[in-house]
Amino acid sequence: MNTPRKLIVPKDVTDALRTVMYPESNEDVVSLDMVQEIRIAGQQINLSLVFQKSNDPNIENLVIACEDAIKKYLGDQVEIENNITVKFLHDMERPVLPGVKNIVAIASGKGGVGKSTVAVNLAVALANSGARVGLIDADIFGPSIPTMFGAGDVRPVGEKNNGRDMIVPVEKFGVKFLSIGFFVDPESAIIWRGPMASNALKQLIMDAQWGELDYMLIDLPPGTSDIHLTMVQTVPVTGAVIVTTPQDVALADVVRGASMFQSKSIDVPVLGLVENMSWFTPAELPDNKYYIFGKDGGKALAEHLGLKLLGQIPLVQSIREGGDQGIPSAANPDSITGLAFADVAKNLMHQLLVRNIQRAPTKKVKITRK
Repeated sequence: MNTPRKLIVPKDVTDALRTVMYPESNEDVVSLDMVQEIRIAGQQINLSLVFQKSNDPNIENLVIACEDAIKKYLGDQVEIENNITVKFLHDMERPVLPGVKNIVAIASGKGGVGKSTVAVNLAVALANSGARVGLIDADIFGPSIPTMFGAGDVRPVGEKNNGRDMIVPVEKFGVKFLSIGFFVDPESAIIWRGPMASNALKQLIMDAQWGELDYMLIDLPPGTSDIHLTMVQTVPVTGAVIVTTPQDVALADVVRGASMFQSKSIDVPVLGLVENMSWFTPAELPDNKYYIFGKDGGKALAEHLGLKLLGQIPLVQSIREGGDQGIPSAANPDSITGLAFADVAKNLMHQLLVRNIQRAPTKKVKITRK
């Protein structure tokens, strides 16, 4: 009886290629983001090896080294010879999200401040205003947006567009959205190295039928990571919104998050802060405010940093219930939270209008290898 062959997954390929070092460098071809477009069909492996220059003298040797590394790691039965396509960076440049007018990063200095909740409800509030809105769940290691939209069991479909296989985003409450959560087992931990997570984000951005959008929101992981760098290298981000709570421990991390976007190498304008969980209002006492996490901490920090406070979101039970039930609270525009998110959406649209008048479009960050 024949032993069944092990199923090959992209991680097997990248693990094998981590042993292939770029000549005169301390980095391997995976870490340098040269390995792209991995396609696996049974034992047949196809991938692209991307070089910066067409006259790179290492092309032939690196292709052979990659073939040898894959066969050594996965066995001689794999079909890899002549399946590595050499590409060059200048040939791969194509318009990214050409139909999207504004790309907005939703970030936070730390976890637990309700960043994804704000991203989902802000997207719905923008859609309520009549705008065309998209949302990408780039929180690769904690994708929660499918649950918040009540789409945890949904699987996006694919379709051909000019010979390319493209993903069709899911659409609910007037928002088109995609998440890595659609493509993984919800009960399994996502254990990926940085390049794998970065490639997943690139696919959500570049291999989807986003069409014409007024606003694309990208919900980032907390803090700063490879995902943030991948985003600013992949798309020209119009601006960033930082979510915080009023308490000091959250505010301290906001400064680091804002400084990353505003650094000289990245140069993405911070459009403003959203202060979440600003006060607790019980349903039976709608006029009462209890400042559980401190009062106006986000407002004071925005003034200190010279940033716009886009809005203050109260801590009410309906926000949590809406997230758990898959009905964002902003879907009810007349509720307390619906009105709060509508105010944030209005202020964000104004800030984007001012930003686009006063500043030239943001350019993608270029990372060069010396």
